[in-house]
Amino acid sequence: MLHTLLGRVTRGNGFYIGDIFHAAARRDASTDVTLDRPLLWAPDRGTQFTVGQLADQIDELAARLWSSGVRPTERVALYKTDNFDIALLACAAARIGAVPALLSPALDGATVGKLLVRLEQPWLLTDGDTLAGELRDVPLADVVRRTLLSVGEVPEHLADEVPEKSGAVETLAAHAGAPRRDPVFLHPRQPSLITHSSGTTGVPKLAVHCPEIGWHRLVPQRMVSWPIRERETAALCMTFVHSRFYQGLAMFLSHGNPMVIAVDPDPEHIGPLFVRTRPGYIETHPNTYVDWEELDQAPGAPLSSVRVYGATFDAMHPRTIQRMLGASKRKRPVFVQFYGQSEIGPMAGRWYTRRTAHKADGRCVGLPLPGFISMRVVDGDGRRLSHGRTGHLEVRSRTRILTYLGEDERYERELHEGWWRVGDVGRLSRWGLLHLMDREVDRIDSMESNLAAEDLLMERLDELREVVIVAGPEGEPVPVVATRGELPLDERRWRKATLDLPPMAPFRQFRFDDLPRTSTRKIQRSELARLVGEGLPRTARPGETSDTTVGA
Repeated sequence: MLHTLLGRVTRGNGFYIGDIFHAAARRDASTDVTLDRPLLWAPDRGTQFTVGQLADQIDELAARLWSSGVRPTERVALYKTDNFDIALLACAAARIGAVPALLSPALDGATVGKLLVRLEQPWLLTDGDTLAGELRDVPLADVVRRTLLSVGEVPEHLADEVPEKSGAVETLAAHAGAPRRDPVFLHPRQPSLITHSSGTTGVPKLAVHCPEIGWHRLVPQRMVSWPIRERETAALCMTFVHSRFYQGLAMFLSHGNPMVIAVDPDPEHIGPLFVRTRPGYIETHPNTYVDWEELDQAPGAPLSSVRVYGATFDAMHPRTIQRMLGASKRKRPVFVQFYGQSEIGPMAGRWYTRRTAHKADGRCVGLPLPGFISMRVVDGDGRRLSHGRTGHLEVRSRTRILTYLGEDERYERELHEGWWRVGDVGRLSRWGLLHLMDREVDRIDSMESNLAAEDLLMERLDELREVVIVAGPEGEPVPVVATRGELPLDERRWRKATLDLPPMAPFRQFRFDDLPRTSTRKIQRSELARLVGEGLPRTARPGETSDTTVGA
């Protein structure tokens, strides 16, 4: 009944990223937005903006894109140096009705080349450094319509290209002063945004979104954020190529909250930024929160002003939730956790306080969102399982993407009579709480839950910055660890911490920065398993450092 009612109320509405800043400016153009570093395309404009000024920049960029030849419904692949101007360029492309395809700066050039082929002759929006670097060996003339540079010069090896030739390069600066354009709003069910999956199991999938899908995802998030409307500065530090970032922008800008947008998650950088801006809400990737644990003792108490912590993407380690809440000096801080994925958006959620965080179960990710998400657990044959039994998670919702671009059959394989196979294994308690156990592809027969074991180890060993259990060459569980300060892990402490866990191979210690990651800082478990199978890392002798770099 609630599903039907919400469907009638919200039918025909749309979420348009090209209108996020303009809608906020119509409400209050003076709302402040603070950046942690200047825009690459406009470095002279500093780091302090109002919503109205950013809306004006989007109009300027949209005019240049239109003057370059970009038109409604055409795909614009955006792959460039990491900076907030990724978001402004995406909004500008959407403003004129084009379909931005957001490719993470963390992807290598070869992977981007494959995704450009799948995008079927898109416009490529990049910068001079990226074109001369990661994209240098990609045959762009064969896979893109034209290449546009947001900033920088055309590399020498492309400078002599004929402008009209397929794949030729030109700069947006050449279109400065182009007349402003009226916004274009696509049909609510028309493709309007393309993002990619995390790529933890190989080449990322391209997820096709439409305005109606985005609207249904945004509604419950606006409801949750309502209590802190206008009252708190909201700080976001997450990838600019994930749909969640744009939902977060819209959520707080529509409420009139001042915002802080950070590119660099390093605690030494983020700490002083938070001391200066004193956010009441912060959101970042779960693995970044682990790094921010050290901020609880940092000079100036950078987390002391936080009233609400937000996390999406993955389940959080209980230790990290406790550290975050303990670092706040607000009277009743809250940690809000959502579990979701690119294809569906938020699926389940819960919150913790100081009084409940010590009892946090890292595997319990909360209740499926009532009225928005229906969830069931099924066995290998698709039969529904009763409460408490572990199986494959499937959901039904109005928030599901339209398809995987260029992989319609792959998309259809995950649909079972309207139910979407999430790709995770878990169970529902008798109270309806979702307990997430593992990714289907990462399961190890001898382990009930890799993720649960990782939570326990993080809780028992404070020196761990990361621990991931992957399958070894013979299917055995191999723990991979990284420590704070890259100090050797004490084997006696490790043995004590693992006494009650299933037998595992000896741990492998990696440098933290050598662990292969996605744009949302998830560990690429399949790639890590491959490295472990190759015998990496090679252990250095005492007093030496390893000359082997892996997973860059």
